[in-house]
Amino acid sequence: MIGGGEGSLIGPVHRMAARLDGLCELVSGAFSSNPEISRSTGSKEGLPASRVYDSWQEMITAESALSEEFRPHFITVVTPNHLHYGPVKMALEAGFHVICDKPLCLSLSEALELRDIVERSGKLFCLTHNYTGYPMVKAARDMVLSGEIGTLRKVVVEYLQGWLASPLERTGNRQAAWRSDPARAGIAGAMADIGTHAFNLAEYITGEEVVSLSAKLHSTVPGRILDDDGTVSLTFRNGMSGALLASQVATGEENNLSIRIYGEKGGLIWRQMEPNTLTLLRHDAPTQIIRTGASFAGMGLTASMHSRLPAGHPEGFIEAFANLYRNFAMHIIAIIEGHKPELAADYPGIHEGVRGMKFLEAAVSSSRNGSVTIRI
Repeated sequence: MIGGGEGSLIGPVHRMAARLDGLCELVSGAFSSNPEISRSTGSKEGLPASRVYDSWQEMITAESALSEEFRPHFITVVTPNHLHYGPVKMALEAGFHVICDKPLCLSLSEALELRDIVERSGKLFCLTHNYTGYPMVKAARDMVLSGEIGTLRKVVVEYLQGWLASPLERTGNRQAAWRSDPARAGIAGAMADIGTHAFNLAEYITGEEVVSLSAKLHSTVPGRILDDDGTVSLTFRNGMSGALLASQVATGEENNLSIRIYGEKGGLIWRQMEPNTLTLLRHDAPTQIIRTGASFAGMGLTASMHSRLPAGHPEGFIEAFANLYRNFAMHIIAIIEGHKPELAADYPGIHEGVRGMKFLEAAVSSSRNGSVTIRI
């Protein structure tokens, strides 16, 4: 693992998710740019001092030189945005499969270069848009793609948080500080941090790509450089319209990601804060509530394969993350053993990473130029 040291929000989440199915073992790490934090984290994770490194460059160089018996199968990158491109590039070129937190990098040009490297290397790549790992998200996608709700007409996706309603970045909050800093977060704030998740979810469930957008991004807290709020109008390849809202200054909101999809025969609603429930709307029949549970046939096969517990038991953020790690690990194992894995391709990859950067650059450009429509 690169990044994810003490004080990290997402590093421990990745470690818990990776271990949940017993398929992955943490064997080495460069957990922080601060060597003391890296060593302390490695010690708490039970790693030998010889496999805890002061820099990611040192780690990749040393670990790639190990024998097959000890060499890691993949490297996970969980650093702030500005430290995605370099480690991912070096890890792929050193022959490792890679998992990376989103967004992929800082620019579309970097994203396209990484895509070329992935293709040349033949290595697997996963981008952790973890919300695609929820069973009911997969059920929604299957229902849409099977024509259950008919030709799609409208998508509304919202990701609302309130944690940055005040200037936390000036109080010593590390998470707020790097997300508000263009040098570390990149060209966007809230739109990069959570808007990319909303964008990915809309494309994933509908199976349709956005071809143009018009955006308005705001920095509402005085003195904040990057956006903390934004609204984007979307047009999909099939002509469907969509609306995307992303805000980290929606006072009182916790982690309110939701999506509504409407077709000619029905609609679907899913909310991340109630992840076990998918609502099916009909104009000629009662509203149907579909719930998770491995034995419930209404979920569909893909959702059932990603549901871990009997009906009525909450499955949440860690489990959704773990589904990505499990599918990725099974893909690696299948390559090693020479067979085709059952869940091989069911995780976001480099294509989704490039799509996310196209979305971000288009949204920022549109907003800067007066909400003009930008093709992506």
